[in-house]
Amino acid sequence: MTVPEVLFVCVHNAGRSQMAAALLDHHAAGRVVVRSAGSAPADTVNPAVVEVMHEIGLDLSKEFPKPLSDDAVRAADVVITMGCGDACPFYPGTRYLDWELDDPAGLDADAIRPIRDDVDRRVRALLAELVG
Repeated sequence: MTVPEVLFVCVHNAGRSQMAAALLDHHAAGRVVVRSAGSAPADTVNPAVVEVMHEIGLDLSKEFPKPLSDDAVRAADVVITMGCGDACPFYPGTRYLDWELDDPAGLDADAIRPIRDDVDRRVRALLAELVG
């Protein structure tokens, strides 16, 4: 049996997709290959996102925004977009989901925590689908 691959994509790869990737990687514990990317990557991960993830024991301090590549999309079994679906190439046989989530850009930690918790619920449900 192959390990499923999931790609999280948002515009800047500085908030939502970074949170989702870290959460899925944590919960999956090696049962899923996880990547994230941005259609227009920022220079750094949002510091408030790093802060709220650190609160739950996940360290994003060494993460950085990565550009969306055709190869990453082709490799993925599931591509989850978060506000940039039009920028993501489409390949038959790949499962695409669009998660409507508030963008944490410009928000403080108090405003980002509910987004993080929503992402966590979605990630746990996705993991249950992928690996049971």
